[in-house]
Amino acid sequence: MNKNTNQPRNDDLYKAIMKLRDVEECKKFFDDLCSISELRAMEQRFQVAELLHRGMIYNDILEATGASSATISRVNRSLRYGNDGYDVVFKRMEEDEA
Repeated sequence: MNKNTNQPRNDDLYKAIMKLRDVEECKKFFDDLCSISELRAMEQRFQVAELLHRGMIYNDILEATGASSATISRVNRSLRYGNDGYDVVFKRMEEDEA
């Protein structure tokens, strides 16, 4: 169930994503799945999340990414009060870098 809409989720999409083996496969899949504007929005949100995770302030993030203050605020709320999805990814990315 999606907590924001109370609609059941289709697990097949998430299972399909987990079958992708590398960045190039992911790019191809998401290029087929999403519009350019949807991809850009997701990429920007992730970039904002990375910068917030590193402790960067709003004004610097706005300048670095071009994201609106509303987008930065929305991502920050997800980092603080969301389902910890970003935290899982950031932790694993940091482990891969070590």
